[in-house]
Order: sequence, then C-alpha cells, then structure tokens
Amino acid sequence: MALLTWHFPLPRTHTGVLAGNARMGLMIWGDQALHLTVARAGFWDHRGANDFSARANYEQVADLLQRGDGETLQRLFTASQADPSQPPCPTQLGLARIELHFIEDLRPRQAVLDTCTGSICVTLANAQGRSLELTIGQSMDQELAWIQGPCQWREMVSGLRVRPSWEWIGAERSPYGMQAPRLWQDNGTHPSGGMEQALPEDDAAALAYAWREDALAVATSLGPAPYTQALARVQESDLAAAEQARAQWWQAYQAKSARLQVPDAVIQEIWDYGMYKQACLTTPNGLAATLQGPWLEEYQVPPWSCDYHFNINIEMIYWPCLATGHGEHLQPLWQLIREWMPQLRHVAQQFFASDEALMLPHAVDDRCRTVGAFWTGCIDSACTAWMAQLAWQHYQHSGDQDFLAETAWPLLRGAFATYWAMLEEDGDGGWCLPVSVSPEFKGARDDAWGRNASFQLAAVHFLLRTLPQAAAVLGQSEDPRWHMLRHGLPRYSVGDHPITLEYPERTRPRLELWEGMDLVESHRHHSHLGGIYPFCIIDPRSAEDAQVVANSIHNWIRKGPGAWSGWAVPWAASILARCGHAQGAVAWLHFWRQHFTNEGRGTLHDAAFYGASTLYQLGSGSAGEGGASDEIMQIEAGQGALNAVCELLLQDCGEVIRLAPAIPDSWQGWSVCGLHAAGGLVIDMHGAGGRLQQVDIQVQRSGLVCVECDLGPRWTCNGAAQEGRRLRRTCQAGEVLILQAL
Repeated sequence: MALLTWHFPLPRTHTGVLAGNARMGLMIWGDQALHLTVARAGFWDHRGANDFSARANYEQVADLLQRGDGETLQRLFTASQADPSQPPCPTQLGLARIELHFIEDLRPRQAVLDTCTGSICVTLANAQGRSLELTIGQSMDQELAWIQGPCQWREMVSGLRVRPSWEWIGAERSPYGMQAPRLWQDNGTHPSGGMEQALPEDDAAALAYAWREDALAVATSLGPAPYTQALARVQESDLAAAEQARAQWWQAYQAKSARLQVPDAVIQEIWDYGMYKQACLTTPNGLAATLQGPWLEEYQVPPWSCDYHFNINIEMIYWPCLATGHGEHLQPLWQLIREWMPQLRHVAQQFFASDEALMLPHAVDDRCRTVGAFWTGCIDSACTAWMAQLAWQHYQHSGDQDFLAETAWPLLRGAFATYWAMLEEDGDGGWCLPVSVSPEFKGARDDAWGRNASFQLAAVHFLLRTLPQAAAVLGQSEDPRWHMLRHGLPRYSVGDHPITLEYPERTRPRLELWEGMDLVESHRHHSHLGGIYPFCIIDPRSAEDAQVVANSIHNWIRKGPGAWSGWAVPWAASILARCGHAQGAVAWLHFWRQHFTNEGRGTLHDAAFYGASTLYQLGSGSAGEGGASDEIMQIEAGQGALNAVCELLLQDCGEVIRLAPAIPDSWQGWSVCGLHAAGGLVIDMHGAGGRLQQVDIQVQRSGLVCVECDLGPRWTCNGAAQEGRRLRRTCQAGEVLILQAL
C-alpha cells in the first residue's frame, strides 16, 4: 500500500488531489469549503482551426526562408481573422466547480490517496474537535463519481453550489457566440442539480449531481441532451455495484503493474503517484490524453488550448506505459491516430505533393486540425517520426503483427516519405536537409531554421534503422533509399565551439542544433541531444560517439536549467541516464520535484518559485483566483519523471537491453518487479550494497534474448558460470532466465 497525504488548505484548483478516468477529471481542493473542480475531456470548441496547407507548401516555405522573406512566410501560416465572431483557434474548455460548505465551521484538513486502490479519503474538522470523514470514488468505465460519508452526513452540509466555468471565462468567450449555461439547483424536493454549457457549433457538456442516501453522486456528459444523460446516471446508477467494479479495476491494474522499492523517498513518490496518474490519464476506454488530460481548470480557458502537442508532450505522457506493463493504455492514442490517417495524408499531399507522406503538425485538436500559426511546429516532421517510434516500440513489446501492419508500418513509411520530400543531394555525394527546424528554438522567428538540424537527422536515422526490421517482419521488400541514406546522410551536425566564452580559443567538437548553430544559452527543448534520447541513434558509450557526446553534455550542463520548463527536467534525467550518469539523473528528478511541482504535487510548466529557471509566472490566463492565472499545469512532466526512473532501471539500446544501467551508488537496497522490455521480456531485479545481485527474466515470446548487466566478475545464468556483461541466447516462450552474482 502506498499512501500519499495532502494537507489543506489547498488554495488553488491545480493544488488538488487528482482523480480521473481519461474522460471525467476531478481536482479535490479547498480551504473553508471542499471544492471539486470537475472537467470533461473532449469538450472542444473546434472553431478557428488553421488550414495552413491550403495556403502554403514546402517549396514555398523553403524559398521564402532562403530568400529571407519572413513577412510573406508569416502571412502564409496565419489564418484569416476577418470574422471577429470566430475564436482565434480551437480549444478545450473547463466545465464547473462544486463547492460544499459544512456546518459548525467544518473545513477540509487532510486528504489521503491510496495509490494502489485509487480511493481518496478526505477528513474535515473544526476547532472544537468535531470531524467528518468522506470517501471519494470514481468509476473507471463511466462518467460517474461519488462522495460517501457516514449516515446522515448530508445534514452536515450547509450549502452546495455549482459554479460553471462561464463565471470566469464568459466575458472572454461571449464575443465568440458562447452563451451562459443553464443551471439547475437543488430545491429540496428534488435533491439534485447541475449545469449544461452549450457551444455555437459543437456538442454541449453537462454536470449533474444527486443525493443518494449517504452519498453524493456526480456525473458528466457530452453530446445530445447531456444534462438529461448525466442526471439519469447520478439518479439511477447502482453505486454499490459501481464501487465494487472500481475496486476490481484497480486490483487488475495493480496486478499488471511493475512495482518498485527504492530507498529514496522522492523517487518512490514519483513512481507511486506516476503509476496512479497513468491509470487515471490513459485509461484504455477513455480519450487520448492531451496537455492536461482530463484535468482542465474552470477559472480560465486552458493554456495552449489543452491540445495535442506532438513535439514532446504527448510522447512523454505515454512513454512509461510499455515498460510499466500497460501497453493497452496506448490504445486510445492509436485509435485516434488511425482516425486521423485521411487528414494526415491530405495535409501531406497538399504541403509536400506526396501521396505517400503523412504530416502531423506539432499542435492539433482532436480532429487533427492545426491549432495556432507556429510555422516551425507545422513543418517539424519529427512529430510524425516520434509517433512512429512509439508505435514501433509498442509492436516490439506486444509482438502484434496486425498492429504493426495497420498502425506502425503506415506511420514509419509516411514519416520517411515526408523527409524524402525535404531531402536534397548535398553536392558532395551525400544528402542533406536544407531546411529544418529544432523544436521551439528561436520560436517562430524568420531565422528559426538551418541545414541539417540534429533532431531531424536523429528522427530520419531512427526511421532508416527501423524500416528494414519492420519490412522483414511483414515480408515487405526493402527500399534501396534506406540503405543509401544510412550511409549518405549525417547522423548529426557537429562543429567546433569554445568550451567556455572566458577562453574562446579553447574549442571542442560538439553537437549542434543545426549546422553552425551551437547551444548558445539554456533552452527547454533538448533537441540537439535527441539522438541520445529519445531516438537512441547515438550510443554515448561507443568509441565513435563518446567524445562528441561528452563535449556536448559538458556544454549543456554549463548552460544550465535557467530557461527550462517542467517537462525539460525529466527529459534531462533520461539523457543523463543514457550517458551513465546515475547520480546526475537522480539529482535532476529531485530538482524537478522541488522546482516544478506545487504544494499539492501539481506538475507545472513554469517553475513554482523564482531562483532556478527564468520560466516563472509567465502565466497564460486572463482570469483566476489567488494568482492561479500564473500557474500553468501540464501533466506530461510527471509521466516523464516516471519514465526517467524506468531509464535508470532498463534501457532498450536496439541490439541489446541494458539492465540496471544507471543505478546510483546511494541505493544500497532496491528492487523492481514486472518491468517490461522489448521482445516480450518481463524482468525482476534487486540490488544490495551498491551492486546488482539478481535478475529474473521471464520470456513471453520465442526469440533472441540479448541483455547486458553488471553482476560483477563472476555470475551465473540458471546455475551455469558466465563471463563478461552480456548474455545472448535464443529462448522459447515460457523460459525463465535467472542471473545471479556470486
């Protein structure tokens, strides 16, 4: 049992305890009253999408950039705003807040979450010593939650108020045709109520509540007559059966989950809360997660539309699912991607004049329509390649050839075709990307591009390495272009740059963002290091790459985290783990927990306080309470931190899986059970005294097993003496390999 405790007051929405099922999200917070902010994922106002590919194509963009005509470029990517009644871009919207006030000045004092069972207990008390305990539960397969208390606890509630998001955003959204919601209040005769928010062109959403004996039931709904639907759910659902089903769901989730025990309280909490949030954020029958998942605030229009960002955020949300044993939690994402395939092809055909390419802009709504006019994000083809990588990894874990053929293979081939449309011969017998971007570096400036961006090269080489493997499985022929480019396209851009500006004459070769562009200052997107992680086409331990990697990491550390965002930090931890710097990786995770989470464990885009990053209180909202509009919650960093812990424990390096590659010496006793790896391997490990002691490998699919670990100079596999660090063996499904230090 892993219990996490929150102490009230929790003064802002995003300081609250989270509960969710990837459709309906709850944030439990408050001070003098108990607040439940309730959101419904998928509540989109779709108006304002930017169909940039109807106005621009790659040849135009390349020509304008090379001629320095930034003004025309910006016009091509800016959607017309001739109609002031239309919003500037699509966005999701929050729903409402429920406020519960209690007699005798009873106030919430403490909340305890059991991360294994998903149950939340809230204790209220007053200065005279009277107390009340409430349990909050949520269905994992329908839009229903409930607050359970002792007999007649309803009599202790002095007031219940539903406050729609409209209270805060109405002035901002009414010029775009949004109107005030309908409200239903408890009149005593019918102990129920709620609200329904209509939109000009999209489905309405609603919240309803009803008192049920010793429980308050709450539901949401999206679609036709949503309040009627939600009200029927709160009035008619069998709450006892719902509670039993909820408990069974969490029991099944935990049975499949990898389990970790480490002597580091921060890392342990990252794991425990991360696994809990993964269940609530990526629930298999829910919606694919966006920047905030189902936890949209009520007090403002969510930052960046709470959309799908594919230049790291969505990938980071889903990174840990496979290693922790929950590949099924990726299914809503793959369902969405498959639904988008016609749109991905349509945009690519318009922009690249290619019938084979797939084009996934970096920021889109749930219909894959572009949000905003960020031209560098629109042409960032690594977004498509990154999703192709995640799909390939899903195949490697599952062995599902139907998934490979229907989802991963089209993404791999479509991403390659996109790059092929951009590649040119370089005049020296090789190939280059003449126009390429490094995500978010220089924003959308006219000079935010260059030749052979290292991030894009890493994405291409991931594709070139993977496509032949996928083709072999599917019985497809190899494309000769793959081999040609593997040998003719550089893996990264490298140049000599000063070790320090204090002594500019001392130079070393290091990775560049693009040709000639050094990492000149701290930046949140570690794109030039993407070949190390996530694309893993650079091995920091190889003789070929070790020195340039060391030089690049040295410069990156010197530049520091002064302009990093929350999600940048766990990515940094994963990069250091790949480089074998275990203590450094763990230190960054501690840094993230201290600097980029609030007092309620809310994961922040900007720093929680000033002193470590200049991304502090930049804000994004126009309304709010108590400074909340300066607080940007994004959900991916917590899952990125969970993934970074997985990287300490296990690293898939293509030809070999490295076990316990970045365990800090300070972990004198630790264990992990049920960690999943490519090839259908399930791995248990434990260490003591600063050393790995034993590894148990369950082989679920027949094939070659190649693992590397440091069990010391003498170790055995199933009792037989072994030498070196690597075990390479062809195994049958059902075999168990036991590796032990002597």
